[in-house]
Amino acid sequence: MATPTSTGPRPAPRPGPLTGFTVGVTAARRRDELTALLTRRGAQVVEAPVLRIMPLADDLALRLATEACLAAPLDYVVATTGVGWRGWMSAADGWGRGAALAEACRRSAILTRGPKATGAVRASGLDEGFSPRSEATEELLGWLLARPLAGRRVAVQEHGVRLDGFAAALRERGAEVISVPVYRWAPPDDPAPVRRLVEQTVRRQVHALTFTSAPAVAAFVATAEADGLREPLLDALRADVLPVCVGALCARPFAELGLPAAFPERGRLGSLVRLLAETLPGRGRREFAVGDLALTLQGNAVLVDGESRRLSPRGAAVLRALAERPGHVLSRADLLRTAWPDATADEHAVEAAVGRLRAALGPYGALIRTVPKRGYRLATA
Repeated sequence: MATPTSTGPRPAPRPGPLTGFTVGVTAARRRDELTALLTRRGAQVVEAPVLRIMPLADDLALRLATEACLAAPLDYVVATTGVGWRGWMSAADGWGRGAALAEACRRSAILTRGPKATGAVRASGLDEGFSPRSEATEELLGWLLARPLAGRRVAVQEHGVRLDGFAAALRERGAEVISVPVYRWAPPDDPAPVRRLVEQTVRRQVHALTFTSAPAVAAFVATAEADGLREPLLDALRADVLPVCVGALCARPFAELGLPAAFPERGRLGSLVRLLAETLPGRGRREFAVGDLALTLQGNAVLVDGESRRLSPRGAAVLRALAERPGHVLSRADLLRTAWPDATADEHAVEAAVGRLRAALGPYGALIRTVPKRGYRLATA
């Protein structure tokens, strides 16, 4: 006999730590993975790849650099990124030069810039000789400059941007430097999503932005500057929108702008998401009670007895203002100043927003009381 199955409605999933928060994702590579990690924790995600990777597997410059590496023994090989190293090895395999390149690298000292590059090197059957804890290119350069370089051959796998300064410092010490351009960063095919995300950030319609590379940070700020929004963007990032980077190297452009950016100790997507889940709920979370009812306002959602209801950014701002002084009447002018600080609106906009907020709250909409000729208050009983 078949086991009977229930056809009743399934219980709604419990809110996650990022329920109510809107997070911008600027990554191109591994964007789907990062988005899945965020949505699994309840976040609403806005995807806007800031850059795209252009592989150069068929590029003449990469092949010529590879042949130059094989023309004579290498003394040092610098691996800067995991994706770049894998791309280089794959391209060499395609040309029938993979085994020769691996052997040339094996006979040299391999320097890796961070865990991802180290993992890629090891996956190709090789071992690293040095990897800085800081994951900084400057520390790799310092390590090399501390050694005699006259007549030495150094291959440098670039990571989306040219490392001209790095190579010049080595050449000044007498080294022969072979730059290996495996891929290049390029603007996205469609810049519209990035421009929209800049505008949403300026309007405080997102609560956090995630970045997985330093060039993406620079490109995002450059997009804002091109649209005349650089300073409003920086103001939003200083005060209300949390920038979160995958690691210290990625966060460096923010530090140069004088902006604090959060980043995990381990440069991993999972670590980035965990940091976000630990940090965001502490920013603007508001808990209050209405009689025996416990409510939590988190981002753009209100949590009531384990159930979440999504609000509009404006509705959340109105509810947050009322929740700051439960039981007290706030006039329409008070709410205009609080929830519409950077927009032109009149008191009719407040009435419409309150109506939409009540509808979004469903059975809890009655908690917002109208006080005739005075304004609105949040019921306390």
